[in-house]
Amino acid sequence: MADEQQWHAPADRRSRMHRAWWVAAVAFVALIGAAAFRAAPSVLIDPLHAEFGWPRSTISAAVSVNLVLYGLTAPFAAALMERFGMRRVVASALLLVAAGSGLTVAMDESWQLVLCWGVLVGLGTGSMALAFVATVVNRWFVARRGLVTGVLTAGGAAGQLVFLPLVAWLTEQYGWRTATLAVTSAALSVVPLVVWLLRDHPRDVGTTRYGAGPEERAGHASPSSPPPPESGGAAGRALGALRSAARTPAFWLLAGTFAICGASTNGLIGTHFVPAAHEHGMPVTTAAGLLAVVGVFDLAGTIASGWFTDRYDARRLLAVYYGLRGVSLMFLPLLLADTVRPPMLFFIVFYGLDWVATVPPTVALCREHFGDDGAIVFGWVLAAHQLGAGLVAFLTGLVRDVTGSYDTAWYTAGALCGAACLMAVVIRRRPDGADPSPKGTTLRSASG
Repeated sequence: MADEQQWHAPADRRSRMHRAWWVAAVAFVALIGAAAFRAAPSVLIDPLHAEFGWPRSTISAAVSVNLVLYGLTAPFAAALMERFGMRRVVASALLLVAAGSGLTVAMDESWQLVLCWGVLVGLGTGSMALAFVATVVNRWFVARRGLVTGVLTAGGAAGQLVFLPLVAWLTEQYGWRTATLAVTSAALSVVPLVVWLLRDHPRDVGTTRYGAGPEERAGHASPSSPPPPESGGAAGRALGALRSAARTPAFWLLAGTFAICGASTNGLIGTHFVPAAHEHGMPVTTAAGLLAVVGVFDLAGTIASGWFTDRYDARRLLAVYYGLRGVSLMFLPLLLADTVRPPMLFFIVFYGLDWVATVPPTVALCREHFGDDGAIVFGWVLAAHQLGAGLVAFLTGLVRDVTGSYDTAWYTAGALCGAACLMAVVIRRRPDGADPSPKGTTLRSASG
């Protein structure tokens, strides 16, 4: 016990790293573990189509259910984390992802694909969504919020894409069932780490948030003091935050821009880039490798976006990100070929830098406008992100079945990104000191 107290001693001592960084590191690994299965669908569309004869629109529908549930689960998961703690919710979510992934090896009907890929994995990954990132950042950090948001967001997104070459190689060499079981093992392997190191609040280990002011450091709770009681259930907390946020134009603008973000990343590129490239003669493993490169540059781009968010107007950053993304998508149909040429490499690097760079400024704007409800409101904004992703994942598969080409999808997504750019510009900046919500929560600056 003495050793445990010594390890959990207040982190104001300069000789030790603040415990918040350990929590962020565990969250980073957990997000990568949850991302493993989300890498699978894009490289499994063709193998499943070949083995079972299911139309691509049917397989895309299962992906759509996954993406939509991923988003709709997020705000409730954020509220559950407030009520039951991050550690319990995250460990349970990883087990659910492993169960859904493992059960796919026994399926032989399309409804089973929807149940496993869509429902079980959707609920599990939704509980590990970006609302988890917002919760970690709000609870453990005052300083460096934008940077930590960028790092954690990049971990989840980059993990999803970096797993692609491994999943594609396993599928090609040993079949899609072996690849799916490997993903199951990846999710399970993270659970012990979460149980061991993840903590819910700084007071649980006798410290304060990283960068806390003198008042918080002087009055922080002792290690044995219980968390403050939560009023109401998780569902009521999540729905109450939605009712309050929905009264403001900022919420609808953030939800709209983030829906387009999901449509142009997870729904379009994340789901359909590999089969689209394969149709032009590019090997599946090569196309998956390109998406892995997107993941690598996404890591750099999102961390940089977090750094920028700590220093610049988040609205202007969003406008730049969406505008550049829209332009790049307009050029994509001209770049697809049987080999990787320099213009395609330029697109991959550029798109990677912009992949989820939108997350840190969006989280900051939710925190700025909605205060203590910011993490849960961001969960609802993320739900819009995944609704957009799910809708476009299905519609793109349908467009491909009907027209025999993906070109319409690329151009439409580019135009939508242009609309998102304009929506970001018209979000009003909240004056310093203004009440961030109808409930009177405390304003937190976008930079923390």
